[in-house]
Amino acid sequence: MSQNIFLCSDTVRASTRWLDAFPEGTSCERWALGGKACPGDVIWVDTAHARWCDLIGALMQTLPACHLAVVSMTPDSAEAVAAFDRGARAYCHAMAVPSVFRDVELVVRHGGLWVGPELMTRVVGAAGRVLVSPENAPLPLLSERELEVAHEIANGLSNKEIAVKLGITERTVKAHLGAIFEKLGVRDRLQLVLRLSEHGEIPHPVNS
Repeated sequence: MSQNIFLCSDTVRASTRWLDAFPEGTSCERWALGGKACPGDVIWVDTAHARWCDLIGALMQTLPACHLAVVSMTPDSAEAVAAFDRGARAYCHAMAVPSVFRDVELVVRHGGLWVGPELMTRVVGAAGRVLVSPENAPLPLLSERELEVAHEIANGLSNKEIAVKLGITERTVKAHLGAIFEKLGVRDRLQLVLRLSEHGEIPHPVNS
């Protein structure tokens, strides 16, 4: 049976809320994780760990069949970008209520991504501000039409809805979306919105 494992250390421990969420869960240090974790397990990593980004990358290499969930005492979009870029499937507050932890587990076990409604609202709002800001560096990377598509993605529209609104075909929307992903170095819509919210994450365009 799949289990929940909280990665602990001398200074990092699971919260009482996490323990309440998973009474059968376990905590262990990194050196013992290899002999305890099994495919399908959810491994929870706190950003309080030193070099937690590198830790997630290493876990993805050694335990690729496990799901990684990142918790933070001070969640923000920059950490979220870093976590998802390195392969995490979830990012939430370290002091979330037990029901939220259980929801996170359910989502990641079914192949989804969890950001959480509060952070997602802030991220989408930040993305909208970036997209309409002419002085911001990321904008020139995109063509005018790609910028329009990105703006509608940040607004939560589907490919079909974007096609209708912009008067183009759904196939064209998909082509623009592919170009946007490639230019901004993201894999999906969630990462796109997160990346657009980070003013310093996207390089300046190269003049042609």
